[in-house]
Amino acid sequence: MNKLKYIILTLSLGLMFNCKSSKHVTGTDANLRLSTRQLIKENAKQVADFKTLQSKLKINYQEGNKSQTYSVNFRAEKDKVIWMSAAFSVVKVLITPEKVSFYNKLDNTYFEGDFTYLSNLLGTELDFQKVQNLLYGETIYSLKDNDYTSEVSDNVYVVQPKNQRELFEIFFLLDPVKFKVQSQQISQPKEFRHLQIDYLSYQNIDKQLLPENIKVIAVEANEELIVNLEFKNVSLNENLRFPFKIPSGFKEIQL
Repeated sequence: MNKLKYIILTLSLGLMFNCKSSKHVTGTDANLRLSTRQLIKENAKQVADFKTLQSKLKINYQEGNKSQTYSVNFRAEKDKVIWMSAAFSVVKVLITPEKVSFYNKLDNTYFEGDFTYLSNLLGTELDFQKVQNLLYGETIYSLKDNDYTSEVSDNVYVVQPKNQRELFEIFFLLDPVKFKVQSQQISQPKEFRHLQIDYLSYQNIDKQLLPENIKVIAVEANEELIVNLEFKNVSLNENLRFPFKIPSGFKEIQL
């Protein structure tokens, strides 16, 4: 597994969820006349509010002619920890504000480190909060009306910085009905890198809008990785444990 795949799968293992006993979000009352300030306020009202979350997460990833599907257990405590475990604890991932850790019993390897490689890959400083924002359908960067501008294109709001950064470009697409994120796109044209996270559907859970299905596309030069995610049997605000211990004798890998 190359470096790009390690990073994208670490991110995608926790990228979104859907909840039980839920209803699909629908609506035709699009509001395409909001100012940037009004749009950002409406988006902020939709931030999910919960303490803990757990679910079964189905992951399908495709790279070239290769495709694989598997399921993991997903648990999270907001602002504190993200935890994933494959069947029989063959692979476990633990993400905290301090570091990213995972191990793989299939090849007896493990990784422990900060967010440096993720930051280098995307060309911007990443931390736990930004990763959380990706997972829960929020913009990776906090939207401030004095820093961003918006316009309507193909019946969605396109939000971008008033001054795009030199090394990468950022675009957020917001739904004009519920004002949730439809897509986040971060590009590094000079490096031929592009990360696109599409939130294909949302559900209304306990009066909160939470993502249902996600598609992640990561491109680096002529390599493309596509990850599709489906979260099932989610429960909120239960008492959860996050067991994680790297087995002795495992070989550390460098990313």
